[in-house]
Amino acid sequence: MGDVAIDGSSTNSEKSRPTPSRRARRVRMTGKERREQLLDIGRTLFAEKGFEGTSVEEIAAKAGVSKPVVYEHFGGKEGLYAVVVDREMSRLLDMVTGALTAGHPRELLEQAAFALLDYIETYTDGFRILVRDSPVAQSTGSFASLISDIATQVEDILGLEFKARGFDPKLAPLYAQALVGMVALTGQWWLDVRKPKKAEVAAHLVNLCWHGLENLEAKPRLIGHRKS
Repeated sequence: MGDVAIDGSSTNSEKSRPTPSRRARRVRMTGKERREQLLDIGRTLFAEKGFEGTSVEEIAAKAGVSKPVVYEHFGGKEGLYAVVVDREMSRLLDMVTGALTAGHPRELLEQAAFALLDYIETYTDGFRILVRDSPVAQSTGSFASLISDIATQVEDILGLEFKARGFDPKLAPLYAQALVGMVALTGQWWLDVRKPKKAEVAAHLVNLCWHGLENLEAKPRLIGHRKS
C-alpha cells in the first residue's frame, strides 16, 4: 500500500506517476504530413467509390480530422481530386517515357507495354481513377490527352521506321494513337482479370503490334462495298 500523508493526500512518490493521458500524448502531424495523408485517403476512396460517391465528411472521418481541415488544404473535394489525378497522370507519363530508352524498335514497344502494365499493377487505385470520366478539370488534361502524350513518344519511333521502310512518315501519328490506345484498353481489361501474367500480356500485345507493322501495306485498300 502507498504511503498516505496525515491529511489523507498521497505522497510525492504516488503523485509522480504519469497519468495515462500524459503517457499517450498524441503526436501532431505537420502540414505536409497531413496533406499527404489526405491525398492517400482520397486516392483510396475515389478509386473505390468514384468522385460522386465520395464525400468530404468521409475523407475527414478516415483521417481523424474535421471537415475544415480538408477545406484548409485543398479548398474542398474537387481540389483534392484534382491533385490526386494530376499526380497519377504525371506518374504514369514519367514511367512510360522513362522506359523508352535506346534499343531495337520492337524492344521499345515491349518497354512501353511493360511500363503501362507496371503502373496498373503497382498503382491500381490511381489507374482506376484515371480511366473514369473526371468531373474536374486538371492541369494535365484528361486520360485521353495523357494517352495522346504517350502516343507522341511512340510516334517518333514509328516515324523513323516508316521512313526506313518506304512508308509515308506523316501517317506515324495515326498508327501511334492506334497502338497506344490498344495497349491502354487492354490494360483496362487486364486490371480486373489479371490473367494471363503481365509478361505474357506484354508479349501478345507486342506480337500483334510488331507483326501488324511488319506486314503493312504501303497503300491499304478496302475490300468491302463501302468506299467513303
